[in-house]
Amino acid sequence: MPGVTPTVGSAAVERYTAAWRETDAAARRRLLDTCWAGDGVYCDPLVRVEGRDGLSSLIGSFQEENPGARIEVVGGVDEHDGYLRFAWRVLTADGSVALEGTDFGEVDGEGTLRRLVGFFGPLPT
Repeated sequence: MPGVTPTVGSAAVERYTAAWRETDAAARRRLLDTCWAGDGVYCDPLVRVEGRDGLSSLIGSFQEENPGARIEVVGGVDEHDGYLRFAWRVLTADGSVALEGTDFGEVDGEGTLRRLVGFFGPLPT
């Protein structure tokens, strides 16, 4: 996408993953306001949500079901032309890996994530 520099997506992903770690709903929403498009869409094999409120609610549910778990980016964010991808993993409260996957997404001209599509596990062989 013209006007979107490579580091813009990386910064948005950093704030997005910080939102997944934030347990205070108001603080989480403030983070999402800086990195997630108002009409942004997140989907993975289990769920699809739209907007900041939908994503914040999903994150809150994840935290309730997985106390102390956190999501972290593995390696860097690969991006070009307004699109990005990154590997991630979910760590349980004791630090063990519960799930790994890859997200693919789109960054808008404002530098916020417009769409993220998550895939669980390694690529099929």
